[in-house]
Amino acid sequence: MRAPWTAPHVPECPESETVTTTASHHLSPAFPGRAPWGTAGKLRAWQQGAMEKYLQDQPRDFLAVATPGAGKTTFALTLASWLLHHHVVQQITVVAPTEHLKKQWAEAAARIGIRLDPDYSAGPVSKEYHGVAITYAGVGVRPMLHRNRCEQRKTLVILDEIHHAGDSKSWGEACQEAFDPATRRLALTGTPFRSDTNPIPFVAYEEGNDGIRRSSADYTYGYGNALADGVVRPVIFLSYSGNMRWRTKAGDEIAARLGEPMTRDAIGQAWRTALSPTGDWIPNVLSAADKRLTEVRKGIPDAGGLVIATDQESAREYAKILKKVTGQKATVVLSDEKAASKKIDQFAADGSRWMVAVRMVSEGVDVPRLAVGVYATTISTPLFFAQAVGRFVRSRRRGETASVFVPTIPMLLDFANEMEVERDHVLDKPKKAGEEENPFAEEDKLLSDAEKLEDEETEEQLPFEALESDAVFDRVLYDGAEFGMQAHPGSEEEQDYLGIPGLLEPDQVQLLLQKRQTRQIAHSRQKPAEEADLLEKPAEARPVVTHKQLLSLRKSLNTMVSAYTHQSGKPHGVIHTELRRVCGGPPSAEATAGQIQDRIKKVQEWATRMT
Repeated sequence: MRAPWTAPHVPECPESETVTTTASHHLSPAFPGRAPWGTAGKLRAWQQGAMEKYLQDQPRDFLAVATPGAGKTTFALTLASWLLHHHVVQQITVVAPTEHLKKQWAEAAARIGIRLDPDYSAGPVSKEYHGVAITYAGVGVRPMLHRNRCEQRKTLVILDEIHHAGDSKSWGEACQEAFDPATRRLALTGTPFRSDTNPIPFVAYEEGNDGIRRSSADYTYGYGNALADGVVRPVIFLSYSGNMRWRTKAGDEIAARLGEPMTRDAIGQAWRTALSPTGDWIPNVLSAADKRLTEVRKGIPDAGGLVIATDQESAREYAKILKKVTGQKATVVLSDEKAASKKIDQFAADGSRWMVAVRMVSEGVDVPRLAVGVYATTISTPLFFAQAVGRFVRSRRRGETASVFVPTIPMLLDFANEMEVERDHVLDKPKKAGEEENPFAEEDKLLSDAEKLEDEETEEQLPFEALESDAVFDRVLYDGAEFGMQAHPGSEEEQDYLGIPGLLEPDQVQLLLQKRQTRQIAHSRQKPAEEADLLEKPAEARPVVTHKQLLSLRKSLNTMVSAYTHQSGKPHGVIHTELRRVCGGPPSAEATAGQIQDRIKKVQEWATRMT
């Protein structure tokens, strides 16, 4: 029978005074009561829908997938309040990925009258608390402690960013052991997918028609829906290319350009060369990002910027560069340092311009004023990228936009173009049927393997020495489409894109980018070749297409190759190899629109000759 829905009720503290704080006061911007467009005192539509679904089904396990910034904390605490008030549970355990996040959970819960102990380690919980906030690592150390707590009293376990329970076999087993007796389990995530096939505890998997098991959510609220509802900001990605030069361990000097076809090792070394503080790429990109932040602050006065660095040494060097660029000291947050949480909280409130962090703020941390980001890390997993971008999408009022600067790395550009794609965690590896028809299967596997790298430097990366780098504005990616062409740093063309207003509706962003692109192409055509800002091809030779159009071009090429296979009797692989030899360029999965169009013309030419 469906349980009646009532407004969030503040639970009484066990054997303590009644807390009178209401659910709509003193909440962070992630809470609906602080949303500025008329949702005060009410849940957002998706939160209301998820609540009704839960109360109707009354499940023991419930997986809610909601894009970062949508308000998962609000939903979870509202549900926890209802379950406590109706005596379905007697206590709460929140499990979070980091020390900072468990404290953030405790602070958010306190604002609606639920008291969680974020410093709990062992023994009985003080009677003034409704429960505890702990980390996955803490559960891994003492699973039996938390199992005993679940067995003694009816417990709601909130598993924040549940995919972390699959980070290691020991963590998954510990969570399974600790919370198996729990009365209710609520799993939350903004990114349910993982690059590996480690099963996630308490998550249901369903087998599809292709025989592959995928995670099954009880309620899903994706980025596309949240963007349409005005709950999150649209994200503008600004991509920067440039020439890189480095020396290998063998003493060979190698030069390459970001975005050009390269081996996996070469991409990694070119990427790391770009991020080296000793070159010109990072200073130019940080300077461009700061110009963008200045523009954004015209509409959002307290807007802040975040640089996500790979390691502590780089983070400190980036902060020095920002000091030279801005004249202001940047906040540096290093992983696991004792003052990290305090620094993040201070930055969230002080209105300063820049923060540089290593991993610490990549997931879950609530700093709603972050509006400009620089992805200055070599971490290449889609999960980390999605979580990192999630730091910038938390909207406080309609019209706010987010801007993220990225190196022109094909993998990152694919992630950016797929922001609105809803993913599930795949438990089985795809079947290899038909793989013999893919002549580049081995290269595809290398790309897949690259996505499985751990979220930190690994021994697999080859030693090298960064020698020099420069930066070139490459393009803007927005809503699956690409705009603009290459331009020198500091040029009028680059400034055209950096100067896009920070307060725009999503459709206005696209319209403005189209106008900027048209103006840039027209300006390019008027200049003599020797004065052109474009460093590669003229405007006519670099067609600008959307990500969907590019996929359509690839599909057309594959269709024509298949037709030519029947006509010529040659295998697919032979034809693709010959097209690459004659036309040049990388595998079709990495080729540009122009390169694919050249191959389509060539295979059409071959087919015509045979008729």
